[in-house]
Amino acid sequence: MKKRNYIWLAFLVLATIWIVVRHQRKADFRTDSGLVFGTMYKITYRCDDDLKPDIEAELKRFNNSLSPFEKNSVISRVNRNEEVVVDSFFRRCFDLSMEVSRQTDGAFDITVAPLVNAWGFGFKQGRFPDSLTVDSIMSFVGYAKASLTDDGRVMKQDPRLMLDCSAVAKGYGVDVVASLLERRGIRDYMVDIGGEVVLRGYNPQEELWRIGINKPIDDSLSVNGEIQTVLQLTDVGMATSGNYRNYYYRDGKKYAHTIDPHTGYPVQHSVLSSTVIARNCMTADALATAFMVMGLSQARAFCQAHPDIDAYLIYSGEDGTLKTYVTPGMKKYMKP
Repeated sequence: MKKRNYIWLAFLVLATIWIVVRHQRKADFRTDSGLVFGTMYKITYRCDDDLKPDIEAELKRFNNSLSPFEKNSVISRVNRNEEVVVDSFFRRCFDLSMEVSRQTDGAFDITVAPLVNAWGFGFKQGRFPDSLTVDSIMSFVGYAKASLTDDGRVMKQDPRLMLDCSAVAKGYGVDVVASLLERRGIRDYMVDIGGEVVLRGYNPQEELWRIGINKPIDDSLSVNGEIQTVLQLTDVGMATSGNYRNYYYRDGKKYAHTIDPHTGYPVQHSVLSSTVIARNCMTADALATAFMVMGLSQARAFCQAHPDIDAYLIYSGEDGTLKTYVTPGMKKYMKP
């Protein structure tokens, strides 16, 4: 009997040791990639399980809510003035977009969709508009002309008003995937959708994540990989907006995809690239777009009034050389 007890005791000790070791062992990193919102996604995370089916299912639900390219998405039905009760994805995106619009005095505005389309950068085919067309469209553009009722219905002051959340969709999608990973107990990951990222914990080398900011050189084919600077960071959301990839030339003049909601025309100023770090990627995405609209002086004033926002702006100096404006908070991420 004593021998049998010793055997059982030894078995229990070994089982306990195995459980403790297994619990303390860190899982290997996985990397999943694919296409969403017309761009690439790449997700690196520490986990024993393959979560790609769950990730893609979540992104599909998100796409069916906010993609203007999906005929039956919530936002497409809203734009067609159909009777529709919005889902939680749409409500969250709408509420935060309106908040950022108020904070930036309308520099960020999800009602500019008809203007973006008219200039040939949107989800509908457009031609180069004349001033009369721009003035006509401006009569029904403006974030204050749209609201959301408590029961989830979009109210428009003009039925021609259309919504386009493309300026925040990638950032919001990153947050959605990050939330899924968090719910699964994952604490080390990087979610990247088209260059907008959320970073948590540490990378596979047990170091802070390293993210490069591209040098804003005209690159319509997205082949330029020249890096302006590298950031080392974690537990943040980061987004970059720029006018060096989506643009065209007409009569020798460059027209980029960022439309100023106050004028109805593509922005024409010195800021070439805007990178923002914020509490979540959707906020960073919206502010990066807003700073492109604001220009250098207004964007700098906004950052000084909101020290919780970190920004790295690249702009063209009077002599044509690239110059930068960096907030004090951003400097802590810029390691040699």
